[in-house]
Amino acid sequence: MSLIANILWVLFGGIEMALFWAMAGLICFISIIGIPLGFQCFKMAQLSFTPFGTHVSYGGGVGSFLLNVLWLLIGIPAACAYAFIGCCWCLTIVGIPVGLQSFKMAKLSLAPFGTEVV
Repeated sequence: MSLIANILWVLFGGIEMALFWAMAGLICFISIIGIPLGFQCFKMAQLSFTPFGTHVSYGGGVGSFLLNVLWLLIGIPAACAYAFIGCCWCLTIVGIPVGLQSFKMAKLSLAPFGTEVV
């Protein structure tokens, strides 16, 4: 079931989101300071490409918390966009699973440091 859902996800906009996050990750790799941000962008690209059947495990510590506070400059607009998309998908019964995946990405886009996409 998750294979079919991921294929539909990619066809209806998942590839664009994944490419956006991958490009943002490559841009972050230009400077040494941006490399940790680039890794988080690639984590978002991975989840944006195949959200069905994946699980996000949250962990970390003080270091992850401090980096997540800095990440909020990028994360708040992304989380708002994902939440809006999720609300739009949840307007129909058929779109509820897609909306729930958008909410999962909104949560990850707020605090990607210290998380693992499995």
